[in-house]
Amino acid sequence: MLVLSLINSSIHDMFKLNFKIALRNLRRNISFSLINIGGLAIGMTCCLLLLLYINYEWNFDKQFKDIDRVYFSRLNLDINGKLVTSIATPNKLAAEAKQTVPGIELASRMALGGDDNKLFNHGRQSFKLESRSVDPSYLQIFNYPFIHGNAATALSTPDAVVITEATAKKLFGNQNPMGQTLKYDNRKLLKVSGVLKDLPKNQSLQFDALLSWAFFDQEHPGDKENGWGAITCATVFKLKKEADFAATDAAIRKMIRSHDPDTQLEAFLFPYAKFHLYNVFENGKPAGGRIEQVRLFGFLAFCILLIAGINYMNLSTARSEKRSREVGVRKALGSTRKTIMGQFMLESVLFSFLATVVAFGLLELCLPYFNNLLDISMSIDYRSFQLWGTLAALTLITGFLAGSYPAFYLSSFIPVRVLKGNTNIGKSSLPVRKVLVVLQFTLSICMIICAIVVYSQISFMKNAPLGFAKDNLVQMPLEGLYKNPERLKLFKSELQKSGAIVSAAEFAQSFTESGEITSSFSWPGKPANDNSIFDFRSVGYDFTKTIGARMVSGRDFSPEFPADSSASILINQSLADKMGIKNPVGTSVKWDDNSSLKIIGVVENYLNEALGRKALPTFFYYNPVRSRSLLLRLNPEQNLTAAMGTIKRISQQLNPAYPLQLTFVDQDMADKLKTEHLLSVLSNLFGGFAILISCLGLFGLALYMAEQRKKEISIRKVLGADLSGILILLNKDFMKLVLLSNVIAFPIAYILTSNWLKNYDYKIPFAVDPFVAAALISIGIALLTVSLQSFKVAKANAVDALKYE
Repeated sequence: MLVLSLINSSIHDMFKLNFKIALRNLRRNISFSLINIGGLAIGMTCCLLLLLYINYEWNFDKQFKDIDRVYFSRLNLDINGKLVTSIATPNKLAAEAKQTVPGIELASRMALGGDDNKLFNHGRQSFKLESRSVDPSYLQIFNYPFIHGNAATALSTPDAVVITEATAKKLFGNQNPMGQTLKYDNRKLLKVSGVLKDLPKNQSLQFDALLSWAFFDQEHPGDKENGWGAITCATVFKLKKEADFAATDAAIRKMIRSHDPDTQLEAFLFPYAKFHLYNVFENGKPAGGRIEQVRLFGFLAFCILLIAGINYMNLSTARSEKRSREVGVRKALGSTRKTIMGQFMLESVLFSFLATVVAFGLLELCLPYFNNLLDISMSIDYRSFQLWGTLAALTLITGFLAGSYPAFYLSSFIPVRVLKGNTNIGKSSLPVRKVLVVLQFTLSICMIICAIVVYSQISFMKNAPLGFAKDNLVQMPLEGLYKNPERLKLFKSELQKSGAIVSAAEFAQSFTESGEITSSFSWPGKPANDNSIFDFRSVGYDFTKTIGARMVSGRDFSPEFPADSSASILINQSLADKMGIKNPVGTSVKWDDNSSLKIIGVVENYLNEALGRKALPTFFYYNPVRSRSLLLRLNPEQNLTAAMGTIKRISQQLNPAYPLQLTFVDQDMADKLKTEHLLSVLSNLFGGFAILISCLGLFGLALYMAEQRKKEISIRKVLGADLSGILILLNKDFMKLVLLSNVIAFPIAYILTSNWLKNYDYKIPFAVDPFVAAALISIGIALLTVSLQSFKVAKANAVDALKYE
């Protein structure tokens, strides 16, 4: 026991001594310490921000109990041998699976689109709410926390509505909402049967209100008659604890074909926990999605932390000349290499700890801006053991990794040589430091090139012709009295009389969203085995005139031709190419139960649903009653504010119960680049930090080189060398390192950007501009960084360096 006590005391004293030495070195070399801590702090701040975001994305939908037993039913459509995956399923699937598949505990349908944004009234309070129609079992599959009511009875009646806490506050203020009535779509009364806590932003299924499926059946009585070939809703299952997933999935896959032998549809189970991150499918199988972005940010966090660690190594070993005598004296007095390594590792961990403290403060400052940039709500949970564990691990890992090389290198000095004033100290580590600087700049240059390519692709998609005129084009939902064709006709007429618009046309749904599809479209000469899928949209008169699309041939729908209302269609150029008919105008085609439809015009392809993608084969038919949006072409000769005011005034007169909801199509199109814009901003931001940290590492190397060569420079000055010659001499070696970094980075960046651009049908061509720009930026910044130190050495008095020789 006495021996153990002495050992523990010795270890404690040694640790205390090493800690004092570390603090003394920190205070003695304050400028070096600030640069080192600053570089590590910036790197760790970036790393922590990205790790927070990764954690936020990774925990999407993980708030629910038994989430590992919850599955969405996905659907594969066989289109000419290629599988296309959808979330839409037959509305009969949920009930049939619940009854016939033993492994299923609960099943629920969820309506898709159409009725998800309706007006809700209570007294004078009117709001458009995002609502979803679901089966009562939905609230038992997902255990949402109730403030009022309970999951078992909340949606048991057709007139029941469950709302969120924020919705209750908007509609009822501080009143108890339970049992209160709401008017839905200004037509039907609903009773509040439950109030849920507000949903976290990192949940995939967002809503303001939940309606019962019985109410959906009342609103859509024909939906019950849909067969197994109609895919109209989403289906979610909860499996029993002991359920065999493989057997349950196999049963679901066979179900549609068992009721419809000729079907091209196959449903399958997909884990709801993966719903957010794995949202891209190729040929019926998961092929990434948002998970790729999470992986990218994880790699980015690693790279920035690695650059910051390399920076610390470079700066630490750059001071080897000054620390060599200290090591020599300590070894001469009996210190072992292990003890000295322990001192340097402790120093590194101390720097890492201080950098973590600074990084944590910077993180708190940056987090609100980061949340605003990404439109998310991340926060730091100080009660989380995971948070403190991650911080401790990050501090220790960064400290040990960053301090490992300096500890091994500095502790290797031979006392006799360093105490004799050996001037070659540090030369053995120089190649390693050069390799580290090259690695730093290679990563930074890759980030710069990727950022430039992403920005260029975004600019290309923003400015590329869309095939329609997006400026001065607005849209509004058709609801309330506008569902009456005569009232809608009067509204359009009044708008045109006022001069606020030049034309108007109904459209199937929001102009910038995807819509309905069909495989029941045929034409003369269509191959019998061709089961291609086609988009179709309902429109009104003057459709192409309103959106500003060009007619390739034929004409638009017009009230001057009575047959247009029932027996005519327009097709886009993509569908004309698919049909393979040179001049399709006048061709008779068939669609579903329609006996014969005549093609009256071909519209030039336009891109309104996805930027950078090819236009899908689409046909348009006249049916204002089925259309849910109205497109308005504003009068360019009228002031925008005045035109919007006129539209609002006329709408309030003709449809007073519904507040006008106008959206600009150009803004909706810009929102489609949200993911790319985020990637561009983060690439620029963190690429900039990476190059800044890299420059600190280069500065450390320049500091070391200047220290090593100060006598050589002094002799050259005495012998007549001028300032420019000395600067070139000192800078050229560094420029070689940066040029080498560019040579290594170029092929890596080319591979990364080429793979990313494969996601787009329309993309920028390969150009050398991003590579040249990255090279100029890296060389320019490096030259400026090194020259600051080189100029200082070149201007120094030669006598100071040579007076003791």
